[in-house]
Parts: sequence; structure tokens; C-alpha cells
Amino acid sequence: MQHTVQPELAAVLRTGPFHLALRAAISARGLALNRLRQHLAQRGVQVGVTSLSYWQQGRRRPERAESLRAVRMLEEVLELPEHSLTRLLGPRQAPAGPASPATRPYRDLIAPASAVDGLLATIAGPPDTGLHTVTHIERIRIGADRQMVRRDSQHALRAHRDGIDRYLALYQGDPGCDISRVAVRAEENCRPGRIRRDPGAELLVAELLLDRRLRTGDTHLLGYGFDDAPAAGPSCEYVRGFNSGAGQYVLQITFHPDALPVRCHRFTSRSPGGEPYETEELTLDGHHCVHLVASALTPCLLGIRWDWE
Repeated sequence: MQHTVQPELAAVLRTGPFHLALRAAISARGLALNRLRQHLAQRGVQVGVTSLSYWQQGRRRPERAESLRAVRMLEEVLELPEHSLTRLLGPRQAPAGPASPATRPYRDLIAPASAVDGLLATIAGPPDTGLHTVTHIERIRIGADRQMVRRDSQHALRAHRDGIDRYLALYQGDPGCDISRVAVRAEENCRPGRIRRDPGAELLVAELLLDRRLRTGDTHLLGYGFDDAPAAGPSCEYVRGFNSGAGQYVLQITFHPDALPVRCHRFTSRSPGGEPYETEELTLDGHHCVHLVASALTPCLLGIRWDWE
């Protein structure tokens, strides 16, 4: 029978990285590496003590098919939830440089899909932007009127092909917002290019021009944001769509002290309006903030919802 995971271990299993989660799980189970190796051998998986040690130190990463099978068996031996370790490994690393990650079209992540297609069609370019998120830290502010005030991003990206010189940022406002009043801020290592708006869908796409042309494997740090426009009613959620996954994503929501929600929770879903397949309650801290940290994301929708009453 699978035991209840301790809160400290559950937290590192959720946020990673893999080696820290593995080390914490081994410590919680109280198994020596040699004993762990024996448990794996009894299940038909041969892994040396040295490999186990390197994995938990972060000196090596399970890559081969047999190693990945060993990680799945480790979840069983260490009495962990299924996929709790394997998902932290993320996409397999290519030895010859970064490969193009699997992507979903933006239309799968934003509704209505026709509005997304229409806006992107006005900015010519390949469907695959050639960029993958390494780390994205996003901060959202909610004002005293319970509406979004601004969105700020620090975004580290990696190119998986040569010649990348721009990034597309998509924005969708709350129902009833005046999209013409939304301001785009290109603040660090980029400048604004073409901006296209669809008032009926409260949707905007902004082209952010990089200050250099990237080659395969290059990383680039962007600082950008949006100043929100008033909407028809109070904000109740913020959702970020990942069309090609991400290495790590951090989202913080800060509420005005005169407008604090009664409850908040994070959620993950596969499509707009779809039933969440993962939820967790969040607690406001002393600065009226809630946050989430997610690692090794596959294409999905990830966000925070809150209730005012």
C-alpha cells in the first residue's frame, strides 16, 4: 500500500529538481543506496550504487531506457505517487544540442481558436517559434477593485534553431475588457514590434524584437509586461498556456490589502474550460501573495483561481 507522502517531500516532488526530489525521497524512506540497489534488482532492474549516488547529487541524469525504467521502479520502492519522479526529468536531453520540443498550436490553449488563428496570420512566421522556455517568472497584481492591474514577466528562452530574432507574447484580458487600452511594455533585452488586437476576443499578440539574432542553443533573457484595462467584473483567475512545455515556471499573484480572496488554488488542465486534472489549495502569505512553482512542464494550461466570497 502506498504511504501518505510527508508535506516536505510532497513539496520538492512538485517543484523539483529531480536530484533533490530523489535525495529527499531516499532520506524519507531511510534506505541505504546498497539496499535500494537490491530492491531494484529484485524487480529486474540493474543499477549500480554509483549511478544512484550520481543521480541524487545531480552529477548525472537518467537518460537511457533502462535508467528511465529504474526511475519508475524507484517510485514504487520509495512508495511515491506514480510519475512523481519521472515527470521531473522533463524531455530527454539530446547530446548534440537542443532538439525542437514537441509543440501544440496556440489555438489549443486559447479560446476562441479562430481568433488566435486570425491574429497570428497577420504576423507572418513559422508555426514553431524556435524558442523554448527555460525559466519564466511571472508576477500579477490585483487592485482594490478586484481587477488585474499589471502583468510582469522575466523570461529566459533557449533557441532550438538558428536565426531567431523575435518572441511572440499573447495576452487575453478578462471578459469585457477594452483591449485597445492594454499597454505593452518591452523593458529588457527587447523592443516592441507589431501588435495586433482582437477586441471581440479580448485578445492581443505582441511581437517582441530581440536585440540579437540567436543561434541554436543560445539563451536570451526578456523583461516585458502588460498594463491591464478595466473589465466588466472582478478577476477570478490567471492562466498561462505552454504550447511547448517549460523548464520551470513561477507565478505569483499579489492582491491589494483591501481586496483579499477567501480561497485560492492552483490548477492544471489540457484545454480552455477543460476539467483540471491537478489541483492544490494555496494560502495567502503575509504580503497578500500566493504563488506556484512548476518544473519540467509538458504542453498544458497552468494557473491560479481564487474566490472572493
